[in-house]
Amino acid sequence: QVQLVESGGGLVQAGGSLRLSCVLSGGGFRSYGMGWFRQAPGKEREFVAARRWDDFVNYADSVKGRFTLSVDNAKNTMYLQMQNLKPEDTAVYYCAADKRGIGTSSQSNYDYWGQGTQLTVSA
Repeated sequence: QVQLVESGGGLVQAGGSLRLSCVLSGGGFRSYGMGWFRQAPGKEREFVAARRWDDFVNYADSVKGRFTLSVDNAKNTMYLQMQNLKPEDTAVYYCAADKRGIGTSSQSNYDYWGQGTQLTVSA
């Protein structure tokens, strides 16, 4: 059974940095598409970044140039390095896995989801 566990959230000041982690167990991490999504209070969950099976990575425009998705295949772990954080980045961040390896921005393509980790950016 595939499980995803996020960690690394917390409280940070605007302009600061933080790194989130997502560990996948019970599945073929290397071949999966992996994505980060977030949900701010009162808003729908939205796409942040995703890695395709061939390591191609795409980002939402709102985080491009500030966030970096990376993976450590040996550790079955995906990271999201976040820099120059803004109050509008405040949200619960979720990681997701896609068995087909497509790794798109569409939430419906993902088969497994973590429980989320809270990021709060203070002004």
